[in-house]
Amino acid sequence: MENTIETNLKHVHELLSKGAFIEAMDSYLHDDVELKEANDAPKKGKAFNLKFEQDFIDNQLSEFIRYDVNNYAVNGNHSFYDAVMELKLKDGSTMLSEQTVVTEWKDGKIYRERYYHA
Repeated sequence: MENTIETNLKHVHELLSKGAFIEAMDSYLHDDVELKEANDAPKKGKAFNLKFEQDFIDNQLSEFIRYDVNNYAVNGNHSFYDAVMELKLKDGSTMLSEQTVVTEWKDGKIYRERYYHA
C-alpha cells in the first residue's frame, strides 16, 4: 500500500510537470518550510516562498518548457528524486536545471527541501 508521502510526492510531480509551481507549493508546503538551493541560505516560511516563486514567475519566466522527474524514492519521512527543469526566461535565455531534490516531510507537507543542481 502506498504511503501518504509517496502519494503526495507523486501529486507534486504531476503539478510540476504541468508548470503548476504555485499550486504545488500552496498545496504541499508546510507553514514552517525551509527551501534551500544548493549552498544558498534557506528560504524560510510558506508565505515567503510563495511570494519568491510568484515574483520569479512574474518577472523572469517567459515560458515553461518541461519538468521531468526520472527516479524517486521514499524512506520514512524523507523523499528523494532527480529531475530536469527547462524554462525560457524573459531575457531570451533558456534555463536548464538538472537537480536532485531531498525532502523531509512533516504532517504530509514539505518541511525541509534541498535542491542540488548540475
